[in-house]
Amino acid sequence: MRRVSLFVILVILTLAMSMILPTVAQDAFATNTPRPLSFATNTPPGPSATPTASPTATVSPTATATATYTPTATATATDTPSPTPTPIGPFFYPEGINPLTGLPYPNEEAAARRNLIVKISNFPPVVRPQSSVNLADVVFEIEAEGGVTRFAAIFRNNNPTHVGSVRSARLFDLELIEMFQALLAYSGTSEPIQRLILRSPYVYQTFSPLKGDNCEEAGFCRFPREGLAFEHTLFLDTNQLWARATLRGINTGYRAKGFAFNETPDANGQPANDVFIDWYGQTDARWQYDEASGHYLRFTDGVPHYDANDGEQIWTDNIVIIQVPHERRPDLFPPGATYESLEIQLWDQGPAAVVRDGQWYSGFWRRNCDGEVTPTPTVEPAAPPEIQRTCYSDPGTAIQLIYGSNTPIMMKPGRTWVEIVRGFGDVVIQDERRDMVGTATTIALSATPTIVPTDGPSPTPDPNAEN
Repeated sequence: MRRVSLFVILVILTLAMSMILPTVAQDAFATNTPRPLSFATNTPPGPSATPTASPTATVSPTATATATYTPTATATATDTPSPTPTPIGPFFYPEGINPLTGLPYPNEEAAARRNLIVKISNFPPVVRPQSSVNLADVVFEIEAEGGVTRFAAIFRNNNPTHVGSVRSARLFDLELIEMFQALLAYSGTSEPIQRLILRSPYVYQTFSPLKGDNCEEAGFCRFPREGLAFEHTLFLDTNQLWARATLRGINTGYRAKGFAFNETPDANGQPANDVFIDWYGQTDARWQYDEASGHYLRFTDGVPHYDANDGEQIWTDNIVIIQVPHERRPDLFPPGATYESLEIQLWDQGPAAVVRDGQWYSGFWRRNCDGEVTPTPTVEPAAPPEIQRTCYSDPGTAIQLIYGSNTPIMMKPGRTWVEIVRGFGDVVIQDERRDMVGTATTIALSATPTIVPTDGPSPTPDPNAEN
C-alpha cells in the first residue's frame, strides 16, 4: 500500500513538472531576443539622417562646425550660443553670425555697420586686376551691356581702404539695395537711372561723386595711371563712406535673410571641379576647385584673375548661378538713345545651381514678393514719377536657394559669388579641369587680343551718358 502511494505521488510530480518546464523554456528564449529599443539607440538622433531633409545643422559628434579657410573669421564651438547644432538661415541666424557668410562677425564694428554695395568695373581688361574684391562677403556678377559684366561687391566683415575701380550704377542696383538693406557706392549713371535713384525711398542710402560725395568726406578718390582712362581711376575707402553714412544717421547694422549654411555638404551632389560661364563671347569666367584650400579660383578670358590688393587669385567658397529674365527698357531712355540699362528681373523664382566643395546641386532661386509685381515706370523728362518698386517685399529679403521640395540648399560658410545669366546654355559644370596653364601660355604667346563689346542682347552704352 505504501509503495502504491509513493508511486502515485511520483506520477503527480512528474506531470506537474512537465507542465511547468515549457513555460520556463519559453521565458528563457524571450529574454535572449533583442528589444526594439536596442536597435533604436544605434540610430543617429534627430528627425532625419540626411542633411538635405532639414535646414538645421546635421547631427555630428561635435557640437558645432569649425571654419578655418577664410581670412576674415573662424568659427569655433565657443561662438555657438548653444551646445547643440544651430540652424544658420535661411530666416534665422544665431546672434553674432553674419547672414552673408554664415560665419561670426570678426569684431563689433563689422556687426554694427551696414551692408555696403560697391560697383566695380570688369571691362575693358585694362581694369584688371581690381582691388579688394577678395575682401567682399558676397559678389554679384551681372551683365552691364552686350556681354560685358560688372561686379556689385557687398562688404560687411572687412573694411578695405582701396576698392575699385568704382563704376556706374544700373537699374538692377535698386533691387540689391532693398534686398540687402544696403548702402550703394557708385561713380555715376545715366540721367534716367539717376532720376529713379533720386526719387527712390533709398536716395539717402546712395553715395556718388555725381551727388557731391568727394574724396575728403566720402572716400571717392582718383588714382591716375598712365595708359588708364579717367573713368577707370576712381577708388573708394570704405571707412570714410561708412563714416559719412553715420553722419547721415543711416549706418545701421541691418541683416539680410535668404542664404542657409552648413559645414556638411548636402547629399547627392554632382562633381564640379570646373565651372565655365560665357557671356556671348565678350567676357567669360572659369572657376576651378582647389582641394588644398577648399576654394574655387577664378580665371577670366583664359588667364588667372588676381586681386591687386592682396596679390592672390580671386577666390570664393560658393558659386551660385541663377537664371534671371533680362528685359530691355527703352521706355526709360530718350527716343533714339543708343544706351540702355537692362531690367534684370530678380523677383519670383527661377533655376539655380549651387557649387561648393567640388560638388554642385541643382535647384531654384526664389525671392518672395508680398504684392503684385509692377514694372518700373517710364520716366518723363518734364516730371519723372515716383519710382514704383518691382518687388513689394520686406527690406532685407534677399534670394533663397531651394530644392523643388522647398528645402534650403546648404551653402558652405564663407564667401559667395552670385553669377547671373540669361540661360544655363551658357554654363558648363564638369568634373574634369581644363588645362588653364596651357591656355594662359597660348594666350601669352599670341598677339594681345583687342576685345570690343559688340551689339548683343542690349546695345553698348553711350560713353558720354554713363560712366
